[in-house]
Amino acid sequence: PPAHSRNDWVGPPDKYSNLRPVIFYVPKDESPLERRLREMRQETQAWNQQFWAKQNVTFQQEKEEFIYSRLKAKGLEIRDETGQKATLNAEEMADFYKDFLSKNFRKHMHYNRDWYKRNFTITFLMGQVALVRALRWLRWKKKNV
Repeated sequence: PPAHSRNDWVGPPDKYSNLRPVIFYVPKDESPLERRLREMRQETQAWNQQFWAKQNVTFQQEKEEFIYSRLKAKGLEIRDETGQKATLNAEEMADFYKDFLSKNFRKHMHYNRDWYKRNFTITFLMGQVALVRALRWLRWKKKNV
């Protein structure tokens, strides 16, 4: 982002996690509370990025292995006679999705629990920052009246 920017900047989706990274604006007069909020948001973004990158790579690998094993069991090749990648029908893929979700249920449950905790903390900090800013504005208003 340009040096004069006063906003957060959102980048293009990451090729592994599909999440859009954010470059957070850091004001020159950032208070300790505002810094704590920004750092919590940055930490949560990095944690989220790491989880989804790993999860998506695992998903793709297991999906390819599943398709290959099903095609092999049918006596088919990965590519058809035209060179196109062979696919499975929706019912066969539903078996994979169901198994993948079942196998990763605990991991997703822990992720969701931690995600809610982090977002509650971020929301609480945002409320505190908003309150401090409002009180600062009211004091400034009172002083200048």
